[in-house]
Amino acid sequence: MTQLDIRPAVSRVPAHPSITRAQISELVDTFYGRVQGDERLGPIFAGRIADWGPHLAKMKHFWASVLLKTGEYKGKPVPAHFVMKEVEAEDFGIWLGHFRTVAHEIFEPEAAPIVIAQAERIATSLWMAMFATPFDKAPDYLRS
Repeated sequence: MTQLDIRPAVSRVPAHPSITRAQISELVDTFYGRVQGDERLGPIFAGRIADWGPHLAKMKHFWASVLLKTGEYKGKPVPAHFVMKEVEAEDFGIWLGHFRTVAHEIFEPEAAPIVIAQAERIATSLWMAMFATPFDKAPDYLRS
């Protein structure tokens, strides 16, 4: 007899009721537009992404999964970022600086800090996977 892997149901409650799919689309488009124009981050992304259309679509699914709890993103961001040896630890602070600015521009004042907190958790996880040793503490620039 085969044993079933039964997991508890995932809560599908959005991170904030005012967050919409249109806002997520605007967030991704605006944010990555700024990243592409950034003196430090732009060349890193340009070296990895030849066609921005599929990447932006994937990021919209990712952020919909994070913020709207849709479950539509099925990727593995840690392994994808772990191989990016051209990324330096401080790049996460630049990334978050752009993200925080764009989130405040797009989301309601009550929702923006929630969106930013999610990005900070994700950035911390990626930073820890890429740069940390077991006893390291994430740098302050990863938190508001």
